[in-house]
Amino acid sequence: MKYRLLPSSFDNNFDGHSISLWLFGLITTVTLGRSLTHIFLPDGGAQSIATVPLDQYSSGAESSIISTFALWGLSQLLIAIVMLIAALRYRSMVPLLYSLLIVEYVGRIYIGIFKPLETLQTPPGATGSLVILGASLVGLLLSLRTGDGIKN
Repeated sequence: MKYRLLPSSFDNNFDGHSISLWLFGLITTVTLGRSLTHIFLPDGGAQSIATVPLDQYSSGAESSIISTFALWGLSQLLIAIVMLIAALRYRSMVPLLYSLLIVEYVGRIYIGIFKPLETLQTPPGATGSLVILGASLVGLLLSLRTGDGIKN
């Protein structure tokens, strides 16, 4: 199993179950969409999606929150690009990237608990994080399962 998570070289051979690749593609698409939303929406999605009450803050605080959301979007975009490259050219990276997604989403959940962001209602990202965490766990298990692997 350790050789599946950390292979000696990355190539396009994938020995796991093909469903994990489809799931990985779906998570990659969601990550790409979320990143572009945070970068390009005028409020970074802070108020329009996450219900952060930007209009209750000073203009400096509002700008800082919007900038932080956009920077977060850039980080998500870089992750999505690496995921896209792996899906298209280096599929042997998929189990490793699932592991990193699990660490990221567990971290998001814990940070959200211990350093909550003030919102007017539960943002969709809170539920989305649980869904992507669950999907990543399933995807990791399926990617490590020897099955209908894809060789290129």
